[in-house]
Amino acid sequence: MSTKLDGKATAARIKHELGERVARLKERGVEPGLGTLLVGSDPGSVKYVAGKHADCAEVGIRSIKHELPADASFDDIAAVVREMNEDPACTGYIVQLPLPKGIDQNAIIDLIDPAKDADGMHPYNLGELVLHVRGDLTTPLPCTPRGCIELLDAYGIDLDGKEVCVLGRGITIGRTIGLMLTRRSVNATVTLCHTGTRDVADHMRRADVIVAAMGSAGFVKPDMIKDGAVLLDVGVSRVFDEEAGRWRVKGDIDKACHEKSSAYSPNPGGVGPMTRAMLLANVVEMAERRANAGDEA
Repeated sequence: MSTKLDGKATAARIKHELGERVARLKERGVEPGLGTLLVGSDPGSVKYVAGKHADCAEVGIRSIKHELPADASFDDIAAVVREMNEDPACTGYIVQLPLPKGIDQNAIIDLIDPAKDADGMHPYNLGELVLHVRGDLTTPLPCTPRGCIELLDAYGIDLDGKEVCVLGRGITIGRTIGLMLTRRSVNATVTLCHTGTRDVADHMRRADVIVAAMGSAGFVKPDMIKDGAVLLDVGVSRVFDEEAGRWRVKGDIDKACHEKSSAYSPNPGGVGPMTRAMLLANVVEMAERRANAGDEA
């Protein structure tokens, strides 16, 4: 019997715990605040940012919203980033990606104060992740890879010594999850597959765990996985449903694979809610570090 890795239920438990931690912080005079910068009105980005602020309300984190028109210049965006860097009410923040064409996203990310990098994607924080193979990290972690690992841990799935095949080399997860999976505390062996990999299916068939993050709807088929594999479906595509007459979200893993697996995350409802929960966790942890530093001063 295959186990459904319910990201919604797991994220709800995490948010409940975070709410308790936020309440304790407020008793100490510290109120965590999450800032967002939305440039333009892309429907997906608008919905995603709104969801983050709904999550904030749920756990008691202050919402700090910044919006700019789609024709905002690099300097306009940079000015808001610097404003959030200086805002004491903003514990951590995110710049919603993608930014409009013509804007250098990496240059904008470079301007973020690493201590306020709620996504855990600033080069400094990624460098800290590279450097520290063992021990605790005191810098924010990338939300989606962290969400994947937390989801597996919630169901008691031990990755020590396991072969993990990651599909896709995007910065959001593909290039970063290997850094987290190969830390001593997790101890997995990771193969990263991409468009230059000659026989992707061969790598998948040998894997104990597959993390599919390609954005290619239904790419992973049952004949590509071994019996009892654990499947994490991260990639998102929007596919038009002819029967329903509307667009639907579809993951990278064909649903026919589920019955062959030992555990799988649905898409939607799996890693997505965990990513949002980890964003909140990063902000709460930033506030706790600030509060503890104040106590020691």
